[in-house]
Amino acid sequence: MKIVVNLDVMLAKRKMRLKELAAAIGLTEQALSTIKTNKVKGVRFATLAKICQVLECQPGDILEFVQDTPDED
Repeated sequence: MKIVVNLDVMLAKRKMRLKELAAAIGLTEQALSTIKTNKVKGVRFATLAKICQVLECQPGDILEFVQDTPDED
């Protein structure tokens, strides 16, 4: 089981660059990049709320639960 971050998809749908989002929510581009590339172990709810506010979306639009396949065990 894993959580996949689809931040890049939402950015593309909103025609927004990572740099613009970082400036809008007050995070560094590098910090957002680690979220976008799914290299973080967790995201603060406050950060997720800011992202959703700026992108006008729901947390489920950004985060996706993916079930393991039998091959991944």
